[in-house]
Amino acid sequence: MNANGNRVDVWLIYRCGKCKHTWNMTVYERRNPGRIPAEEYERFLENDPELAAAYGKDIAFLKRNAAELK
Repeated sequence: MNANGNRVDVWLIYRCGKCKHTWNMTVYERRNPGRIPAEEYERFLENDPELAAAYGKDIAFLKRNAAELK
C-alpha cells in the first residue's frame, strides 16, 4: 500500500524468478480508504497472504491488469 494524502494505492507486486524484474498489479488506485471495505482494508495493511492469494487467483482481476495468463 501507498498513501498519498487522504488516498491510498494498493498493489500486488510480482517479481520474476528469472530476471528479478518486478511488476505492480493495481488492486485500488487513488482510493479513499473509507471506500474500501473495512475488513479488507485492514487485511491489506497487514499484508495478509490469503487476501493476496485470493486476488492473485482471480481471473477477472488478472485480466483487468493485462496479466499474461499461461
